[in-house]
Amino acid sequence: MNLEWVLRESDTILGLLGSHIALSVIPVVVGLLLALPLGWAAQRSGVFKTGLLSITGLLYTVPSLALFVLLPSVLGTRILDPLNVIVALTVYTLALLVRTVSDGLDSVAPETLQAADAMGYRPLHRLLSVELPVAVPVIAAGLRVAVVSNVSVVSIAALIGTPQLGLLFTQGAQLRFLTPIIVGIVLCLVLALVLDALVLLLARLMTPWTPRGAHA
Repeated sequence: MNLEWVLRESDTILGLLGSHIALSVIPVVVGLLLALPLGWAAQRSGVFKTGLLSITGLLYTVPSLALFVLLPSVLGTRILDPLNVIVALTVYTLALLVRTVSDGLDSVAPETLQAADAMGYRPLHRLLSVELPVAVPVIAAGLRVAVVSNVSVVSIAALIGTPQLGLLFTQGAQLRFLTPIIVGIVLCLVLALVLDALVLLLARLMTPWTPRGAHA
């Protein structure tokens, strides 16, 4: 690997890394905020639950490159606008997390719900204070998959010119120069590991009563 090139291009690489972090993390946050009410609705929908989860699951099968290309005409944005990537990855995150939230709420023991009802918890208070905290380990597992997946999928947006680490792959391929490709791969791997560890840490902080290793 050419270290001289890495030092010379360090400012550019750091800028691409910052963009990659934003494009990976923002969709996870927005997707989770949208998935919480939708997952709750799916979990409460009874016979319609399977249908609702199947519909949201189908969103995950839409090719990412197709979304990146189609969204500008839908949103009225430019092809290079990062908003296209954020919206596309939010769709994928939502598709993944709706089922995760529903499964997390299903994991709450009936005895826990009965105890909360006996203590006078109203439905919304019970959801926020009892059900969601207990469901955190399951939801966190889905978040870890989503955030690591986003780090990978964001790179595809380099094919339409959106600035992020994926541009190092296209640059290296065009120049037949391995150093940018190696740097991009290493940074994507490190970023995925760091974000995964952060989600795991947040889950542990939010559920201090769970045994060590329960979130692994």
